Amino acid sequence: MSQQPPDRSTASPPARPDASMSLLNNVMDHSLDDGYAEASARRRADGSAGLPRTLKSKLGLAAGLVVAALVVTLGAAEARISAPVVAKEREELIDRIDAETRAADTLESDVDELRSDVSERQRKALEQHGGDQGQLVALLAGATPVEGPGVKLIVDDAKNTDQGGGGPRESTGFADTGRVRDRDMQRVVNGLWESGAEAIAINGQRLTALSAIRAAGDAILVDNRPLVPPYTVLAVGDGKKLVTAFQDSADGQYLQALKESFDIRTSISDQAEVRLPAAPSLIVRTAEPKAAGSGAADTGKGTS
Repeated sequence: MSQQPPDRSTASPPARPDASMSLLNNVMDHSLDDGYAEASARRRADGSAGLPRTLKSKLGLAAGLVVAALVVTLGAAEARISAPVVAKEREELIDRIDAETRAADTLESDVDELRSDVSERQRKALEQHGGDQGQLVALLAGATPVEGPGVKLIVDDAKNTDQGGGGPRESTGFADTGRVRDRDMQRVVNGLWESGAEAIAINGQRLTALSAIRAAGDAILVDNRPLVPPYTVLAVGDGKKLVTAFQDSADGQYLQALKESFDIRTSISDQAEVRLPAAPSLIVRTAEPKAAGSGAADTGKGTS
């Protein structure tokens, strides 16, 4: 029986762990290029490496250091010289700003005083030249404060209503909820007028025939003045009749629907006495000259 020759194959030695990193090993072992190493060795051999040894080289190095020091010194000196100038200009600018601000405040105060004076003159004109119905004209125009029996109506947002965002009921389908909007206050005020109110104020803001209730972002504006909830509406009139007439009106039912559907909080009650201030400003559409003279008086026509 023939025998098979023994297997003489031997196992290959295991691979080195860093066998796949030959490039990295080469970089680590030869960190300095051969050409640079050779040039450095030549400089060390002929003594040219290190600091300059000749007088000329030393003088050149010293001159370079002196120039560098001179540049740094000049820069520092210039900065020190210009710093007070910059500070002075800054102080002058601040003084100018303060002066212009004070002047603007003074002009604004003068404008407010003139507006108050004009409003007071307009109120007196309505009171004195209203004929037999002077008091009624002044009342309807909001030229005078008024007090008497009436109603107190409070309208407020629903509890836990988010004050941010675009607000409720932006769409015609009333998809959003919770916030009182300008259109709601418009219907409330119109309903009170229709129910017999003689004078109305919202959060102390007297309404007139020319008052506008609008929205600016999330705020409700009455004559361009922002209001914040809760909205307190005071109306002068026969309290009990006014409450009943408003609740039975379409606008009163609209407010009740808001309460039931959107949890908007409302309350209404008759009051023995309510006080309403005069309107902050009045607008005179037509004026007539007091005596015959020049200008418009010669034509006999009023000015608008």
